[in-house]
Amino acid sequence: MSSRSAALLATRLPGTGAIVAGLAVAVVVVAALAPVIRRDPRAFPLLAVFTLPFRVPIATDGRTVNLLVPLYLVVAAGTLTLLLPRWLGRSRASTRAGAPARPEEASAAPLRPAQARPTLRRPRTWLTPRGLEWILLAAVALYVLQASYSADRVKALENVAFFYVPFGLLFLLLRDVRWTRELIARCLGVAVTLAVLFAGVGFVEYARKSLFLNPKVVAADQYSNYFRVNSVFFDPSIYGRFLALVMIAVMTAVLAAGRGLGGPGAGPDERALRARRGQVHARREMLAGAAVLAWLLGGMVTSFSQSSIAALLLGLAVLAAWSWGVRPTLYVSGTLLVLALAFVLLAPASLHFGLKGAKGSAANATSGRTTLIGGGLELFAKRPLEGYGSGSFETEYKRHSATDAANAASASHTIPITIAAEQGVVGLALYASLLVSAFAVLFRGAGRSPPRIAIAACFAALVLHTWTYADFLEDPFTWALLAAGLALARAGGAGAGGAGVPVREADAPVGSV
Repeated sequence: MSSRSAALLATRLPGTGAIVAGLAVAVVVVAALAPVIRRDPRAFPLLAVFTLPFRVPIATDGRTVNLLVPLYLVVAAGTLTLLLPRWLGRSRASTRAGAPARPEEASAAPLRPAQARPTLRRPRTWLTPRGLEWILLAAVALYVLQASYSADRVKALENVAFFYVPFGLLFLLLRDVRWTRELIARCLGVAVTLAVLFAGVGFVEYARKSLFLNPKVVAADQYSNYFRVNSVFFDPSIYGRFLALVMIAVMTAVLAAGRGLGGPGAGPDERALRARRGQVHARREMLAGAAVLAWLLGGMVTSFSQSSIAALLLGLAVLAAWSWGVRPTLYVSGTLLVLALAFVLLAPASLHFGLKGAKGSAANATSGRTTLIGGGLELFAKRPLEGYGSGSFETEYKRHSATDAANAASASHTIPITIAAEQGVVGLALYASLLVSAFAVLFRGAGRSPPRIAIAACFAALVLHTWTYADFLEDPFTWALLAAGLALARAGGAGAGGAGVPVREADAPVGSV
């Protein structure tokens, strides 16, 4: 890193006293969490789910950044307790393996045919859990490499330090979790409890017409036709994204309970499950789920996040295809989409869709996103091969578009365009490969497991949200969903049904322990 980048980074960091105090608190918290995780490794995924939404505002250089400090502490405790001992143990085992083997050990070693080992040279291997892990690693490596010629190396360094590294560790930890029915249910319970509480905070904000956090949104609300809430997320769209993911998971549980009552797709296994737990219990689950969905839907409406509503609808469409079939879902979804588009185009200006009236335009209807997309495509056209470098979108957009800082700050709200401008064709191709591999891993065989189809539907919804807003690999939910989905895919969905199945050695992931 150059001396200029180091100086800029130093100006963005808090004072020495605040750093020392923060590190002392972090050490205490990690020291308290480590014994809990060591005593019961199942505590880590529960703590991770609990801390995923929480951001802590940190004032630096006249601005405020919202960092996932609670999640960082949980990841640090999990790394010290679970990952490091395994890595060190493997290192010692490798050292011992380097010594000449005793005759009895050599004779006891099983022989494996070379063709039985999976190899990344085969195209289909990139659509497996192992291939997905390699693509994730390549995406991070490319981002670091392309930071070398970025106009904003400090921004790229911040993304690596505060997002890619801790979220990568989170991925490794969650990937190795032994997911069981009980653990999945507890994680869902934690997420639902948080979502219900956050929606309650949002209702209070909406009733008071006052936000607890984020003065930027408060200022924007003064010039809008509606009041947007963001609960504890500092951003209405990130708040809506969280609610959408939780609602998709809850809807999966409701549909699974409906199958237990003999709903669509019920087979011998579902009827046996219904006989075990009883129809009354299944109905209670469905009613409780419906009440939660209604409450969270109200919370999403008060956020007025169009991208979150679109993400929710896509996730529900995936679940509908799982329950009632792909073809009927496509017919119904296509019809509803055409009707919705016609309604928006024909609606009067009084409904404030932004297409009509004195200031009506596509940019106004999409909150300026069409303008930002056009600017991003211009950047890509000027440097299509390598892009302008990691983290440079805001700087380059402002430089080439002669716009102000406020508009440039929101210029990365469409992830594929941001990747194309920053990383060029190479980064865009790697991003597309990552999506193809992720969808292949998450959806293959997911129809036999409600938790797996829930994760796949949530990931699809999240991807759509990133196309209309921001943050893909910068969002911890991306890494968490991929890790849990990958682990269940390796176990063949057995984690959804009971005790869980350990990973087969022949399918051991990169860096597995």
